[in-house]
Amino acid sequence: PRSAAGREGPPPGPRPALPFDARAGPPGSSMAVSALTGASLLSLLSLGYLSWDWVKPGGASLEPGGSPCAPRRPRARPPPLLPRPPGFHDVATTLENYYIRPICTLSRSQLITGRYQIHTGLQHSIIRPQQPNCLPFNQVTLPQKLQEAGYSTHMVGKWHLGFYRKECLPTRRGFDTFLGSLTGNVDYYTYDNCDGPGVCGYDLHDGENVAWEQSGKYSTFLYAQRVNKILAAHNPKEPIFIYIAFQAVHTPLQSPKEYIYRYRSMGNVARRKYAAMVTCMDEAVKNITWALKKYGYYDNSVIVFSTDNGGQTFSGGSNWPLRGRKGTYWEGGVRGIGFVHSPLIKHKRRISRALIHITDWYPTLVTLAQGNVSEADDLDGYNVWPAISEGKESPRTEILHNIDPLYNHAKYGSLESGFGIWNTAVQASVRVGDWKLLTGDPGYSDWIPPQTLATFPGSWWNLERMTGGMRKSVWLFNITADPYERYDLSEQRPDVVRALLLRLVRYNQTAIPVRYPAENPRAHPDFNGGAWGPWATGEEDVWEPGHGKVKHKKRKKKCKICKLRSFFRKLNTRMMSNRI
Repeated sequence: PRSAAGREGPPPGPRPALPFDARAGPPGSSMAVSALTGASLLSLLSLGYLSWDWVKPGGASLEPGGSPCAPRRPRARPPPLLPRPPGFHDVATTLENYYIRPICTLSRSQLITGRYQIHTGLQHSIIRPQQPNCLPFNQVTLPQKLQEAGYSTHMVGKWHLGFYRKECLPTRRGFDTFLGSLTGNVDYYTYDNCDGPGVCGYDLHDGENVAWEQSGKYSTFLYAQRVNKILAAHNPKEPIFIYIAFQAVHTPLQSPKEYIYRYRSMGNVARRKYAAMVTCMDEAVKNITWALKKYGYYDNSVIVFSTDNGGQTFSGGSNWPLRGRKGTYWEGGVRGIGFVHSPLIKHKRRISRALIHITDWYPTLVTLAQGNVSEADDLDGYNVWPAISEGKESPRTEILHNIDPLYNHAKYGSLESGFGIWNTAVQASVRVGDWKLLTGDPGYSDWIPPQTLATFPGSWWNLERMTGGMRKSVWLFNITADPYERYDLSEQRPDVVRALLLRLVRYNQTAIPVRYPAENPRAHPDFNGGAWGPWATGEEDVWEPGHGKVKHKKRKKKCKICKLRSFFRKLNTRMMSNRI
């Protein structure tokens, strides 16, 4: 199932330039500048679980003749203010059939490597701060490929791909510079992160040093300012790639007070803060776009915008009318929000329904940069630029959402219910053409209406809740006809179920062992000056090839934790969180 097919050779002429947008993904384009053989800017942006119902209202719909019982569109509500530059969408392609992963680490790993997580060993959960784990060292990353093509590479924002050794850091994995957090969830002002009671530390780094002096600055604006400085200092005639991974709109819900005031009419407090955070992010995108124009990058740029997982319901986010939420394999967890903005797109202001996956950005961007992508790279992504720019058919026809062998405890799953070829207790999901199959426990399965009221009316929510529980372990949906996953066809079409189970078997034959080691107390920030950072060396902790476990050559005794110090650090974080 792994293939490099669909990657077309680079277009004739100079390499493309790709700018960024405050929420995006990868970019690509081509430009003609005297004595220039490379793209002027590649920029890739990602955003934490943005609300699907805000950005894509009514985007998914039943085909003609669909069920009359489809959910009604939610009532109008105050939309977030989006201060994008005039005409921002006039040169954009909206991705209507775009897929990501249900949680942070999985999406970021696939973006950076162009591979499904079964081929990187990151099939299970996220990389936790205290785990001796990170993006495998044998993976050639996207920025490394672009460096080979002559690009200057920069990252701003959330890494969340491991840091237990210095070799895991962004500056060791292909980025020339880095400003951001290494873990997955920090305070927007203090940059503190707690991984359990009393295990708290500061997490903002500039390169490989702790950026203590930046504490107190709102992260969305800090990251936008850093991008502006990078653009101002760089020669626009030289190739550059910027990966911007905004922390917004991940929890904790924090925003400057003046932005929250704009949405004072919203009764739901979480939704009010969420809207303010979206507005801050859009303002950052506006400022970055203007910087691209000011410093001479814009005309040769491509901005790719991508979320990294579904919305977190009850924390301001919403995936309505899609089913499920962040962390699930229902459409609400894996269907992404994405668009590509570039003056270099041939067919502009268009909605693309081409099937596109987050792994596709790797070969797409490298090809646009006239880099080298071959069968030997063994990627799972495809070059989808012709589909985005010219409206051509996507080379992708299927997506492996995941196979997680460690999450195999679905109560009603068995080998028998999988026709004797697949244990349906294992959490897995695959899409082939119009069909989507899920096995095991896909996660929280309700349809959750937007949180527009101060309190949630139980009777309203109950109308969309599953009744009688889910006493099964196999689901089949025609996603094209039923994007809301309301009509399970597994019993009506056992032939399709069997065919897709065989696809899972084929994929699983190429999978490598899961990398999910036990947490190590030596990672505690109190042993690292109060900050999260690398704590192991190559001589102390090494991976046993092929086993997904850590071999400890030396193990120190667990030291006492300064509970008082951790208490005041947590107290300060909460005070900053409630400052509004």
